[in-house]
Amino acid sequence: MIRVAVQPAAIDVAGALAAHDAGGHGASASFIGRVRGDDGLTELFLDHHPVLTAGGLEELATQAAARWKLGALTLIHRIGAMAPGDTIVLVLASSPHRAEALAACEYLIDRLKTDVMLWKRESFADGRVSWVEQREGDHARAGRWM
Repeated sequence: MIRVAVQPAAIDVAGALAAHDAGGHGASASFIGRVRGDDGLTELFLDHHPVLTAGGLEELATQAAARWKLGALTLIHRIGAMAPGDTIVLVLASSPHRAEALAACEYLIDRLKTDVMLWKRESFADGRVSWVEQREGDHARAGRWM
């Protein structure tokens, strides 16, 4: 089972985990990405292209499922305005053995930072607003999987 979603609503982590793990898989790995609140950040806004963003997430999920023996895969990414502490992304990967689940989870989070059409704008308490550029480290981590 592969489940991919792009949504403006808050991510229900407990509900997603319960739905994902209903199959009784041997091992499950997870990643929960949250908005950091450092440097006085008050809002993170994620903009996207509806077709390309969803398609990019679907493509990554398909690649992971082809690469590792997965019983279930959940990839949910939030868009719109978020406050510090809000969940941005949830990755759940399950397989008969932990190595596949852990690798698939790491692959998805590494690759989505560079391969999926999302734009991040940060707003700060002092009035600063800036668009977040991809970091060289993001590309290096994604490149490990080529």
